[in-house]
Amino acid sequence: MNNLNFTSQYRCTKCHQTYSINEDILVCPNCLDEGILDIEYDYRKIKKVMDKNYFSNNHELSIWRYLPLLPVDEKYTKDTLRVGWTPLYRSHNLKKKYNVKALYFKDEGLNPTQSLKDRASVIACVKALEKNQEIISCSSTGNAASSLAGNASKLGLKTVIFVPKRAPIGKLTQLMVFGSKLIKVDGDYKAAYNLSKSAIDHYGWYNRNAAINPNLVEGKKTVALEIAEQLNFKVPDWVVTSVGDGCTIAGVYKGFYDLYKLELIDKIPKLLGVQSEGCSPFYDAFHEDRPLEETDENTIADSIAVGIPRNPIKGIQAVKKSKGTYVKVSDKEIMDSMKILGENEGIFAEPAAAACLAGFINARKENIINKDNSVAVIITGNGLKDTKNALKVIGEPILLDANLKDLIQYIERGEDKNE
Repeated sequence: MNNLNFTSQYRCTKCHQTYSINEDILVCPNCLDEGILDIEYDYRKIKKVMDKNYFSNNHELSIWRYLPLLPVDEKYTKDTLRVGWTPLYRSHNLKKKYNVKALYFKDEGLNPTQSLKDRASVIACVKALEKNQEIISCSSTGNAASSLAGNASKLGLKTVIFVPKRAPIGKLTQLMVFGSKLIKVDGDYKAAYNLSKSAIDHYGWYNRNAAINPNLVEGKKTVALEIAEQLNFKVPDWVVTSVGDGCTIAGVYKGFYDLYKLELIDKIPKLLGVQSEGCSPFYDAFHEDRPLEETDENTIADSIAVGIPRNPIKGIQAVKKSKGTYVKVSDKEIMDSMKILGENEGIFAEPAAAACLAGFINARKENIINKDNSVAVIITGNGLKDTKNALKVIGEPILLDANLKDLIQYIERGEDKNE
């Protein structure tokens, strides 16, 4: 099946002009980079092939189980890494601690390169194959970089990736192991993005920048499709995710919107977007009801340290249309949440992922989320990507002499944490 048959058209999120799905464009020709496109589907046709029986008879445990809702040609999906179908864990410890009806954690750290970004990157690689392009490029704070490099290497594609100076070494190590050509830019994410855009325009590489390429939100939306399916299409009241460029929360909304249009769910969950106090352009714009403005990128949560989000309309509309809200959290709350999540749920989250838990905790304290609500928190990336910050939370391990006497003294002092 060629699944392009189910896509109907592109629509500009700014001017609302529509374009044929066959046009070779990534942004609106009239609005240029501000004209982020949305991919629309023919839900009438999809309903003929996708109902609840479709899911019960589908044994493809990856994002490709949702092919009718993806803008790709099936024949190019056969040899990819297995992306998606990550576990949705039911919480008991933190559910009780924070007194909610139900609490779930979607562990995206179990994707092939340990982050939700694999969902977008595998789509980018398939689209590059469709277009017979051999080199893919993007700018990234880290996760999209390592994700693109890993997914591309599986398919024999080459990558050129631009990262800001502050990108964590764990993520850089990943992408270098995957054979990517790494360009470390002496500057912030804005500088890395601008250089990547200039290089992509100059060389004609395939553009994996998620905020520009409308296909990538479609990959990210599969996390929402999975949450719904794993809960037997009884979706939670709230879904929580951290926000950088705005693409992930846009994808989460799009996934639930698709299922609602297909009448597979009876409501769209409220979305809680979480930003850091040191970089909160969406939070500020949402609560002040104004356009986004550039902010500093002053946070340990590098994955959401985006001072100029490139997908502002989708990022704001996802929250507004779902009747959700934005919250912001401090770096201390983020670091505390890394420890809380690990000790209570056995999940190791990088700072941007732990921010989701911190946001949930704050929203619960403020009664934005109440005790009668069910909540799914998306843990967007694994903590092994940034062990430097994790060690700031837990400390370095102590060193004991190899004798029982010292061990007994240590244990009897009641030292139950590292020093």
